[in-house]
Amino acid sequence: MAHSVAEQIGKLRAELRRHEYLYYVLDQPEISDDEYDRMMRGLRELEQKHPELITPDSPTQRVGGKPREGFVKVRHSSSMLSLDNALDEGELRDFDRRVRELVGGAPYRYASELKLDGLSMAVHYEDGLLKLAITRGDGEEGEDVTGNARTIRALPLRVEAPAPRFEVRGEVIMLLKYFEQLNAERERQGLPRYANPRNSAAGSLRVLEPRITASRKLDYCAYLFLVDGRPYYRSHWESLEALARLGFKVNSNRALCGDVDELLAFCANWEQRRDELGYEIDGVVAKVDSVAQQDALGWTSKAPRWAIAYKFAARQQETIVENIEVHVGRTGALTPVAHLRPVSVGGVTVSRATLHNEDEIGRLDVEIGDTVVIERSGDVIPKVVRVACKGKSRRPFRMPKQCPVCGGDVVRAEGGAASRCMNTNCPARLKESILHFSARGVMDIDGMGVALVDQLVDQGLVKSVADLYDLTAAQLIELERMAEKSAEKILANIQRSKQQPLARVLNGLGIPFVGERTAQILADTFGDLDKIADAGEETLQTAEEVGPKVAESIGRFFRESHNKALVERLRRAGLQFTHKARPAEGGALAGKVFVLTGTLPGMTREEAKAKIEAAGGKVTDSVSRKTSYVVAGETAGSKLDKARTLGVAVIDERTLMEMVGG
Repeated sequence: MAHSVAEQIGKLRAELRRHEYLYYVLDQPEISDDEYDRMMRGLRELEQKHPELITPDSPTQRVGGKPREGFVKVRHSSSMLSLDNALDEGELRDFDRRVRELVGGAPYRYASELKLDGLSMAVHYEDGLLKLAITRGDGEEGEDVTGNARTIRALPLRVEAPAPRFEVRGEVIMLLKYFEQLNAERERQGLPRYANPRNSAAGSLRVLEPRITASRKLDYCAYLFLVDGRPYYRSHWESLEALARLGFKVNSNRALCGDVDELLAFCANWEQRRDELGYEIDGVVAKVDSVAQQDALGWTSKAPRWAIAYKFAARQQETIVENIEVHVGRTGALTPVAHLRPVSVGGVTVSRATLHNEDEIGRLDVEIGDTVVIERSGDVIPKVVRVACKGKSRRPFRMPKQCPVCGGDVVRAEGGAASRCMNTNCPARLKESILHFSARGVMDIDGMGVALVDQLVDQGLVKSVADLYDLTAAQLIELERMAEKSAEKILANIQRSKQQPLARVLNGLGIPFVGERTAQILADTFGDLDKIADAGEETLQTAEEVGPKVAESIGRFFRESHNKALVERLRRAGLQFTHKARPAEGGALAGKVFVLTGTLPGMTREEAKAKIEAAGGKVTDSVSRKTSYVVAGETAGSKLDKARTLGVAVIDERTLMEMVGG
């Protein structure tokens, strides 16, 4: 009996996988949706009766598991670099000339693909099973979105591949028909429309509930097959063909171009035909086909020399500015937004466009009632390009002096473009303020992730970062997915954060232009938060690296009434407001500049940074000719490459410890 059930389950799985491939990859369905759903229900019922027969690659296991608290960062097997852009024919010919010169007269060709307007994702397989999916992130590390990626039907859960472990890179997109369905549903719910399919796809892949991702019907197009972080096949075209044979969805609108004229013809063809597609593209990607030639051409610190993204011109339409309103962002920046008479641009209805800031409004000379030209490029929110016709009853826009959300002071720093709400507890920026305050390297409140912060703010439990110190176990236990032990752990972490030094408290306050390094300099120089708050701008500028712009920002922050109240509440909560400044000079590493890259075997980067600074050294984020040493750990990326290019000394953790006397 068990044997026949196993055979029945195996047959159903094979049939469902075949129909998924026909529908989601080839777009050639053989059965109706109802028939597919009946087969899926039949398989699910059999598996429920025989749970011992459930396997990870079963079609029923695409959606499952509990919602996540947040996303874990994971390093890529090799850098996922962005591409340089060519904006016109001349720039594309310049790229081809550079390639021709670098290959020294050897024949070459271009593998040309449509530039899908989505987000890149790397998918790892072991023994044929999907094990890990990572977003591109910053190119060196991304976020583990495996649970959500499994819901994408075009992404195989099992593959019969030529290597036991391999990686596939591709693009996650949302088809236009599903994008319009999603926006129609949001309008029915009284929610704002999403700006474009790319943002919708990115947001859908990063929601904490896989069932929501599944409902968004994302798609995945593969473009690269890697083993151990390296291309497995001899040419890019061969990689694309192999991926298609293995069952991955590969965009069929691609071509091998023998020279730049063929490449330009391919680009021109698809720029004219882009509206025929059921998905967004914003250009063409051209890659030197031979992997050996790719290796010979090499990379800059930011992009490969063997690939280029030819960007299509943005599409434009005319419409009328019906109003200009202010949006308060998560950092407190006030952004004027034009509310437009709805118009279709490239198949997407546009009703709003950013005006960026007061200077941009002045440059455009745009007022309410004007007819304007708006431009929509697939990877940006629509923007106003110029005024086509001034309205007869046009009205000027004025930036408010008080925040429209909280009533706090709105200030525009001298020489700056953005106007900002200075109230740290402004509801429009509160969630971001809490996440920054709690972050690792700031107040380090472990467990204070996006999902928890959303609940705390949405339920009114936290209206200020200071409210974190008043939370109780009873309040936390009432939240979704919060057990008693988890609540106790978070409360313990909140209490532990009271011991963080003054520099971290300063950084956590979110003062514009005061980041980690400036906060440390201020703490070392003045040693007391009250002295910093009371200091005049000239006094503040006596601190190293604090110029007029930063000093003005600090002064304005501490003069704002809401921020004064926040500081007093944090004082009563018991945070560290004083600091014993370390000597400004001396130490084994005095005058040396370090950059950290990769994973160190015996300590975190924060611990390494603390040791370097305690010995008088300085740690920066980017490699330059001023860098003294690059400390490289495992999976070191582009920073290591740049150090070698510039001739900067590269050391390991052991050498660093010897230098600091450890």
